[in-house]
Amino acid sequence: MRANQAIEVMHKYGKSFYWASFFLGKKHTYNAAVLYEFCRFLDDLADGNEKNKAKRLNQIATAIASNKDLSQPCIRNFLTLSKNNEISVQPALELIAGMQMDQTVFELKTERELLRYSHAVAGTVGVMMCKLLGCKEKDAYAFAVDLGIAMQLTNIARDVLEDANMGRRYIPEEWLSNPISVTEIAIGKSDIKKTIADAIKNLLTLSEKYYISAFAGIKFLPLRSRLAIIIALRIYREIGIKLSKKQYNWWEGRTIISRGAKLLLTIRSIGDLFFLKSSEHDESLHIHLKGLSGVDCSIF
Repeated sequence: MRANQAIEVMHKYGKSFYWASFFLGKKHTYNAAVLYEFCRFLDDLADGNEKNKAKRLNQIATAIASNKDLSQPCIRNFLTLSKNNEISVQPALELIAGMQMDQTVFELKTERELLRYSHAVAGTVGVMMCKLLGCKEKDAYAFAVDLGIAMQLTNIARDVLEDANMGRRYIPEEWLSNPISVTEIAIGKSDIKKTIADAIKNLLTLSEKYYISAFAGIKFLPLRSRLAIIIALRIYREIGIKLSKKQYNWWEGRTIISRGAKLLLTIRSIGDLFFLKSSEHDESLHIHLKGLSGVDCSIF
């Protein structure tokens, strides 16, 4: 019953990941769904109206660090999943720390802060997915971090208005010629539309560097899982491509990818399998991420 529920959660909230999961096989699909449900639970908690959210997140972090059951099914399942797949608690704790950062009015100052935040809430998930896919190549983890970061940068570019309405501005202040507050973005002031659109372009340009790196690391993954990861990469990347075609019109609402587009991207992904080449990781992409999971392999 829980397996079906976890998959249903992924189907409802993570449509791109659900689509890609069809190519993972039953075992990996279930594992990915359990991980997704856990991440979704944390995300909903961080974004929800529950009182004392920060305290609750701290309790979950303590429970995970000590392998303690909080009688929350998705947490219990995650702990079991971690044990069965020898997943370090470090990525999960960094993920929760990222969620805790969202509990205040949130306006990033620098690109370094942006990348470290993106690693916390998404790069960590890439690290855990590597373990779940049975990846034996240590080199794969740095590339998995890059895919998570690329996807998170895409999320941020897509959700600028939505995030502003929750009191968050992930666009670094150093990218802006003049300070722009969360409130100004939330009300969609006409005189800032071009400035924010330019910043979104910067976000997607930065994400592209991480997508290119992530694609170069696909060869390090087990053969069985490569197609699913390429599909997920292509679909998420397409969000940014579509947003750029709309001239980064962030005030028009969320950009989505149709089923027809996903099908076409899936076909292209099959072709990608025949042209995979591995390469060394570009360490400059992790210059701001020292000591974080997936960057320092000794963490595993």
